[in-house]
Order: sequence, then structure tokens, then C-alpha cells
Amino acid sequence: MVMSSSKQRDDINLAIVDYLESHGHAQSASIFRQEANVDENADPARKAQLSGMLEKKWVLTTRLQAKVLNLEEQLKQRDREVAFSGPSREKRVPDEWIPRPPELFQLTGHRMPVTKVVFHPQFNLIASSSEDCTIKIWEFESGEFERTLKGHTDTVQDINFNSSGKLLASCSADMTIKIWDFVNTYECLKTLKGHEHNISSVAFLPSGDFVLSASRDKLIKLWDIANGYCVQNFSKHTDWVRTVAVNEDGTCFASCSNDRSIIVWCLATKMPKMTLLGHEHVIETIIWVPDKFTAQILAFSDDSSREGKTNGDIEQPQQQQQQQKMSMLISASRDRTIRFWEVLSGCCVCYLTGHDNWVRAIRLHPNGKQLVSVSDDKTLRVWSIEHRRCIKTLQAHPQFVTSLDFHSKLAFVVTGSVDTTVKLSHIVISIGHYSFLFPLFVAVQDSQHFSLLFPYF
Repeated sequence: MVMSSSKQRDDINLAIVDYLESHGHAQSASIFRQEANVDENADPARKAQLSGMLEKKWVLTTRLQAKVLNLEEQLKQRDREVAFSGPSREKRVPDEWIPRPPELFQLTGHRMPVTKVVFHPQFNLIASSSEDCTIKIWEFESGEFERTLKGHTDTVQDINFNSSGKLLASCSADMTIKIWDFVNTYECLKTLKGHEHNISSVAFLPSGDFVLSASRDKLIKLWDIANGYCVQNFSKHTDWVRTVAVNEDGTCFASCSNDRSIIVWCLATKMPKMTLLGHEHVIETIIWVPDKFTAQILAFSDDSSREGKTNGDIEQPQQQQQQQKMSMLISASRDRTIRFWEVLSGCCVCYLTGHDNWVRAIRLHPNGKQLVSVSDDKTLRVWSIEHRRCIKTLQAHPQFVTSLDFHSKLAFVVTGSVDTTVKLSHIVISIGHYSFLFPLFVAVQDSQHFSLLFPYF
């Protein structure tokens, strides 16, 4: 409580009397004057000075409070930028972020193995799917559980957001695909049916109007979200199709399979463009290299490391190949290797070895120079693409690591495991000869109080 002097109290009381009298509350003013012992013979000059003062102070206090709140919000934003960007006044591109133990949060709630983890493209949220038939949503700054999406009746194999984050697609061993509203109701908007076996992968086209799905029935299906109909079947694989991945501009997609092949498809013609062969076991997953990194990664390879053209479906003249845009894929397999493919020529330009078990998930680092992978050997590994070697190994989980996502803008890595947990890990930012550690999370005490927690650095 703020203590005031006798003169200040007298001034406040006079100002209250003035306010009551000037607003027609004479009786209340008289009662207050008696109870507060306000001098009726106060100096007229002093009365004039205090006239209207109560209202003026109220307006000024309200304005000041608004300014303080605005400044506090600016300070919070600056603190976030400092935490996420390193010791610089300018926002730093996440150029050298490397995962570091121990994890920030271990998120528990699933009752069976986690099959997929993915960051929301806009909000501070993580979605995870599981063999327990559910999808769980987590707030990753606080590590708090948000909600559970229920609807599938068997293992949820894969989940993915559309580019805006307004829709979430999930696919399941119950042979259905579900489209979820991720803005208002968090309810299932559509259930797509047509596959005849376990659906292992689902991916949005960039437009957000269509989704692709891959299944153990050896088919890939293209679905119109608006009406829920399958508009195209893609059939060429001879075994379970594990993953589908769409390129940046949505003109092509790639699929990988238990048949040890990767097929690149043209969405315009609905026909295969190239079949890539080289893995010696089931191919678990594939990702496209962003166009801005293709030339950089190709420069890291040399002619001696390139394996011969694997199996192009159409032999193209060299001049025609040169006119087409170069693109690259990265694949991970149960043969414990990760391979980099030049799609146009069908060549494997380089490969990485080091995992001691199946490689289950891969993500390209935001700088395009490193790759992050997880495996059934329970580790997360960071690879230098240029030097083709593992530069960091983390013991990520006590059991098989099934999934991985790397935040594209903030310093977070998330993993999911057979141990039923989801882990959010640190990032180390390397700047010159120094390394700075940023766990980057907000500890919320209640709706009015919070604190930004920073570790040593």
C-alpha cells in the first residue's frame, strides 16, 4: 500500500468533494466532507487548482497504463527475438542450429507408440499421432497438453498440416483419411474412404485443395477435399507404398515403397517420370530438397560419388534435360543409409552411413548444409552433407525413434518414439568460435504472470 502525506490526503479529499459537487452529488459531498474532515474554509486558490483534478488524473493514469502494456509487449517480443536469434540486435537466420541434450520437455499422454510428430506452420503447437488411435496437440513453449482429436479406430500412421495450418490431414490403419478443422472446432470435416488396406502416408498439395495418400494396397490416391472423392489412382509400385512427398510447386510428387524403389510422378500427366533404384531394403521415407539448396548440395557431390543412372522410365535427350529445372530428393531406408538423388538424371549423387538400425525419419536443416535423422538405433544424428559424415549423435529415446520434425524458424527439434513420449530438444547456435544455448520457453504462472527462462550462455 502506498502511504501519502497529510497534505496529499487533504488534496485528494478536496478533489473528491469537488468531483461530487460538480457532478450533482451535493448530499454525498456533504457526507464525505464531514467523514473526511474536509476544511470548508480551504484556500480558494487551492480549490481552484484542484478543480477537475480527479478526472484529469484518471484519464492520464488510463493512458499511461495503456502505454505501459504496449511497452511490456514490445519488450516481450524483443526478448523472444533475442532468445531465438542469438546475441545480436538483428534477427539472425537459423544458420547453425544444432540439437543438444537434454530435452526441454518430455510430453507424455499417449498410451502406445508415437508414429508422427509435426510442428504447426503458424502457431506454437505440436501435433503427434499414435498407435492409440488418437492425435494429441501440445503447446511447445510451455510443454502443456492442449487437446486430443479422436475419430480413428486404429493406429494413426501419419499427420500433416496444409500450408496455412487451417487443416490437418490424418491417415490410419482403419483405411480412412480424415480432414480436421484446426481453426475453430477441431472437429473432423471429412472422412475419405477408398483404400483397401493400411494407409501409411498423407500429404497436402500446395493449393490445399487436394491430398495424396499412400497405402499398403500398393496404390497412391489423389483426393478432392471439397467433395471427398478420389479423383485419381497412381499404380506402379509392387508392394506397400510407405510415403508420398509433394515438391515445392506442386507439379510433381514422389513415392517410396517396400519394393525398394522411389517413383517420381508428374501430376499434370498423372504418369511416372522416373524410377530411382539403389536401396537394398524397404525405403521408409523421402523428402524434397528446397529449390534454393539444390545447386548447393549438388556442388558438395563429385562425379566419382555418383552412381549410374538407376532406371529412367523415359530416356531424355541431354539438351532437353539441361532445359528442365534441377531437383533433388533425399531418402532413408531400412538398409541404414540415407541417399541423395538428382531427379532429372536419376543418379544417386551421395549417401550417408552410420546408423546401426532402420532410418525412420529425416529433415533438412534450415541452412541446407546439414541433415537431421532418427533411427531405430534410438539416436538422433546430425550430418554434414558437404563432408558426408555424422557431426553429432544424441541418444534421443530409450526405444526406437519413429519421427522427427525440425522447426523452420525457431530453435526447436521434436521427436516421437515407441516409448510413447514426445521430446522437445534444445538447439545450439554456433557463431564463430562460440556456442550459445537457447532452450527458449516461457514458464506461465497464471494468466497475468509469466517469465522468460534463459539458461547460461
